[in-house]
Amino acid sequence: MTISDPQSRPRGATLEEVAKVAGVSRATVSRVVNGSPRVSDDVRRSVETAVEQLGYIPNRAARSLVTRRSGSVAVVITEPTGRLFSDPFFPRLLRGISGGLSTRDLQLILLMPEGPADTERTATYLSAGHVDGILLVSLHGDDPLPDRISRAGIPFVVGGRPLRTSTASFVDIDNRGGARSAVEHLLAGGRRTIATIGGPADMSAGVDRLAGYREALADAALPADPSLESAGDFTQESGSAAMERLLATRPDVDAVFAASDLMAAGAMAVLEAAGRRIPQDVAVVGYDDSPVASTVRPRLTSVRQPIEEMGHEMARLLVAAVEGSDPVQRRVILATELVRRASSAGRRVP
Repeated sequence: MTISDPQSRPRGATLEEVAKVAGVSRATVSRVVNGSPRVSDDVRRSVETAVEQLGYIPNRAARSLVTRRSGSVAVVITEPTGRLFSDPFFPRLLRGISGGLSTRDLQLILLMPEGPADTERTATYLSAGHVDGILLVSLHGDDPLPDRISRAGIPFVVGGRPLRTSTASFVDIDNRGGARSAVEHLLAGGRRTIATIGGPADMSAGVDRLAGYREALADAALPADPSLESAGDFTQESGSAAMERLLATRPDVDAVFAASDLMAAGAMAVLEAAGRRIPQDVAVVGYDDSPVASTVRPRLTSVRQPIEEMGHEMARLLVAAVEGSDPVQRRVILATELVRRASSAGRRVP
């Protein structure tokens, strides 16, 4: 066993040493390190050069006393932990958020409350000022976090249109338009008995995608039919269960629009097990254009949503709110694109 001498370990540079090399006062170095605008460009460059030369690492705790900021932002995903690893949506969103924060000196904290008690602990932690801003993802209608955070006066941005909170800035996808384009595509392929596997009714994505499905049918003069509507929770297992219910009540279904690729994959497995050919007997369209769409067979037609761009935009809005440069409520809606693949090929006209 080797025991190192503490006196021989490398010591980090101090603020005083940076000041000496830069030829300025300790207070000036502190202002530069903490981002104060009250220094000239020449002085700032001298200090930054000295910081790089000496390898000075600012003390985050000391900085927070000066700036009254924690230097951290939280991403709160209100879903079971397993969803983070099984649903490709969340890694892509987090990649976009991380990219949006990459040029800022901000630490990213991931919180995933499960259940009322865990949500209460999360709300208490966030309200205590441990973070400078918050990104809320996958909110359900009765989630108390937005109201708690709003009362605490902490800047936050929501991923997806919040159903209850009307004063929050948010970034969403054109879920209604994306769903409508999927159903219009199925109609153009000669399908007329089109079912849907919708998302949760307490999430805006589920509500809006169901609304887009219904709008497309109405535009085609096809009446709404509750027997053609079944709901899931965006997981593959829920898509399988929903498809089984649909086949039991509407064996004449000739197309399915699923509100997520995972639910579409579950539906396809059930259809194939029931002897229904895809797309000859039943056409299928999903939503997300995730890697799942390219791995299932036949390959899945899907509505592409810019998930990483969504995360990047959420981060941008939050940084602007934290820095005080944009206190105005913002609502950003990103466009979708239908990506056509083999699962939804139209029927041949006799």
